[in-house]
Amino acid sequence: MLSRRHPAPGVRRRDTQEDDDLSYIEAAAGRTAATGLPVNGGPGLSAGQPPTSEALRDLVLSSLDDDKAEDVVPISLVGRSAMADHMVVCSGRSSRQVAAIADKLVERLKAGAGVVARVEGREVGDWVLIDAGDVVVHVFRPEVREFYQLEKMWLATPRPAATAAAAGA
Repeated sequence: MLSRRHPAPGVRRRDTQEDDDLSYIEAAAGRTAATGLPVNGGPGLSAGQPPTSEALRDLVLSSLDDDKAEDVVPISLVGRSAMADHMVVCSGRSSRQVAAIADKLVERLKAGAGVVARVEGREVGDWVLIDAGDVVVHVFRPEVREFYQLEKMWLATPRPAATAAAAGA
């Protein structure tokens, strides 16, 4: 006689009733239990569809707010750079917080939008770069951020073409 735990070869094991009940409760609440994020990731993030750059930026900003990132500066790169549509620069109070902010952000990007982000600098924790495709996030310790002044470079207003041509002549 076959036991309930081990189905016959080729027969898929039936999940327990408890698993079904928990899945139903989570779906009814519109959230996943593991991340607390909406099942489809929220507005602009639907299952099976790539997220829009604005929806991805909003997910990043929400995650940074949840993790108490400081001095969050979103920068639009639309029409200014081909590498991404948005850049977000923020700070953590210590190397540990910088690394924790980066880890949670990567986890939420994967769970909420299905985006596998690339991360650089996590081991040191002074400056962590998170590349999520259309959104690039820089998480700094305050001293390192002050030294590089990255947002100052990207927030500077671009010169009009006529002024740039006159300056070069």
